[in-house]
Amino acid sequence: MFISLEGIDGSGKSTQARLLSDALRAMGRDTVLTREPGGSPGAEEIRALVLEGDPDRWSAETEILLFTAARRDHLERTILPALAAGKVVICDRFADSTRMYQGLSRGDLRAQVDALHSLMIGREPDLTLLIDMDPAKGLARAKGRNGTEERFEDFGLELQERMRAGFLSLAEEFADRFRVIDGDRPQEVVAADVLATVQAALA
Repeated sequence: MFISLEGIDGSGKSTQARLLSDALRAMGRDTVLTREPGGSPGAEEIRALVLEGDPDRWSAETEILLFTAARRDHLERTILPALAAGKVVICDRFADSTRMYQGLSRGDLRAQVDALHSLMIGREPDLTLLIDMDPAKGLARAKGRNGTEERFEDFGLELQERMRAGFLSLAEEFADRFRVIDGDRPQEVVAADVLATVQAALA
């Protein structure tokens, strides 16, 4: 099974992806924990290009091409081989993030994102967990990390608010694979909810 976790910056996706992977491994499941952009050596190199530096470093159109290139490499080298080997792949962000960040946040480029996805990727997760939370809290948490990968956080709160609304509308559009999890609760409560949702899907 191919599982993705989505949500705004600071929503706790990465932590929940790691906790889910640990819990499934403890139950005897063979899991691969990965992330986007990244997840393969070539894609990790592209990650540094798109997540660091000035917010205006790339046009949205160039970003879409970079993210798609990273995703294609990630799919070929990490995701598909793991699925073929019968493993559970848990991915911190996938194409839904590109639909939001490039398709919605910086002009209406969703059609281009979907066309490139159809042409070069052609694969959706089996299950997508949307960790939903208040944008102001998420942004404060993300900025509090003091990392170098803050290019998107630097666009500010308005972007995060639009992203949250966009993710919730994606959850309606792809209702068959999306499950919305309330991320505004203690970490262990969210983790239990995530695990129960995944166990139900695996069953």
